[in-house]
Amino acid sequence: MSRLDLNAVLAAIRTVLPAGEGIIALHEPRFNGNEWAYVKECIDTGWVSSVGKYVDRFEELLAGFTGAKRAVAVVNGTSALHICLQLAGVKQGDEVLVPDLTFVATANAVSYCGAVPHFVDSEIRSLGMDPAKLDLYLRDIVRIEGGEAVNRLTGRRIHAVVPMHTFGHPVDLDSLAEVCERHRIVMVEDAAESLGSYYKGRHTGNRGKVAALSFNGNKVITTGGGGAILTNDDELGRIAKHVTTTARAPHPWQLVHDRIGYNYRLPNINAALGCAQIEELPAFLEGKRELAKRYAAAFSGISGLAFVTEPSYGKSNYWLNAVMLDEEHADQRDALLDLTNRNGIQTRPSWTLMHRLPMYTECPRMDLSVAESIERRLINIPSSAVLGKDQQRA
Repeated sequence: MSRLDLNAVLAAIRTVLPAGEGIIALHEPRFNGNEWAYVKECIDTGWVSSVGKYVDRFEELLAGFTGAKRAVAVVNGTSALHICLQLAGVKQGDEVLVPDLTFVATANAVSYCGAVPHFVDSEIRSLGMDPAKLDLYLRDIVRIEGGEAVNRLTGRRIHAVVPMHTFGHPVDLDSLAEVCERHRIVMVEDAAESLGSYYKGRHTGNRGKVAALSFNGNKVITTGGGGAILTNDDELGRIAKHVTTTARAPHPWQLVHDRIGYNYRLPNINAALGCAQIEELPAFLEGKRELAKRYAAAFSGISGLAFVTEPSYGKSNYWLNAVMLDEEHADQRDALLDLTNRNGIQTRPSWTLMHRLPMYTECPRMDLSVAESIERRLINIPSSAVLGKDQQRA
């Protein structure tokens, strides 16, 4: 069996990336617009904390860009998903279907609700949940009681499913929605990685009952740390805003809180950064798609691996670019990671699968053979939007 030519892979990556710039990060933010002016205004006026015009403006800009009726800005993507699950009705002791191949925050948010993550396999096409395989699995383990799905094996209610748009590639939402309807399960989208991604022409985050976004420092746009809840239900949007701002009842001076709330509100100074970043978002997305195009061309002549591209039904933001080694070359993954990092090109493997983490080893799970295969073979490569701009390359 022939071996993957690792030096050829390194050379292909170098044809895309700029020369002579030291270490090239996996993903880094870019501040070329009004970031300093907006942040300075917050400092100059003293409006840096929990209220201010930039919070409202940022929420309006997010709703306008994504097409959602409401966007509620919060302190990070994990808190956004936590509240999304509560709004969807997830209760203590429920099971929630989440991808095994995901960032740990997806499973952690389920745990914050006192619920149990139930791990689901992926498909190669999108790297996200496999609706067809999930449907067959649920047909085998679910019974409907009182209009709700119950796991016959554990006796627990399966109340929600949380598809995550892996590296910005949209999940097959139509097929997954059919599965949810058939089995009486609520969909909550983990759209943390997919700002600027579209499923059949519609922005991700609009198909589930609610959805979560993230603006961490490594995302397409950043507020330093931050997230948002998206919904097309006005009442859910109102409740989301209320519970994420400590559930304080409106009053000019009394401090009355009418339910258990969370101090999840995004500070005005972070929202100011987000407003400037979203103004630059179209250019960021253009740069990232151009970078993905260059990678696809660079890897097209190399046998033994493939560049991961968007599924045919969607448009990806290509948040993190990735290559997938052929199965027979999976044992060379770590050697390629070592080679690229030693040469100043930051690369990383996919996340450790959720069912391998010590706190989740006993959680229910279906056959995970595809997710396990992806974990063995996938490598993320530098993906910053600026790398897609015209520049001198090696």
